[in-house]
Amino acid sequence: MDSDEDLQARGRALSSPVRLRILRLCLHKPRTNKEIAEALGLNPATTLHHVRTLLTTGFLAAEEARTGNRGAKEIPYRATGLSWNTRVPNAAPVLVETFLQEIEGLEPSEIDVWRVGVRLNDEHRAEMMGRIRSVIEDYAHRAPDGDGTATSIMLAHHLDRTAD
Repeated sequence: MDSDEDLQARGRALSSPVRLRILRLCLHKPRTNKEIAEALGLNPATTLHHVRTLLTTGFLAAEEARTGNRGAKEIPYRATGLSWNTRVPNAAPVLVETFLQEIEGLEPSEIDVWRVGVRLNDEHRAEMMGRIRSVIEDYAHRAPDGDGTATSIMLAHHLDRTAD
């Protein structure tokens, strides 16, 4: 069982849009610190700080070292999937910020968005969210399709204070 300190460290690790983006980058393909820094447009030293935080909390795992194109030792990292089952209190703002960073520069045709309003009692709301989570978990736990395209899903469920 995880200690309180471990749980707090994991919560802090997932409280950064940069670290969430690193996990997404390393989900389907192991990447080195240099590759991560280039993909995010960050300084490699800054990226290394985030990578180390994710390593120590178990969200990233180092794979076998390899030799880079200039002979230097490179360590690729892969996301462990631990973040999927880690609950972070008040995570909505960081998830929204991460989403906005990830879609920056995409064409509108590259983003599929739906919006719907419903009026449900507590029982039906819980049922709906459980069914949605079940579908997403089913696909999240499948092995990636070799010929697939990496995509992300963000689902937000919120009160509509203007509807009453």
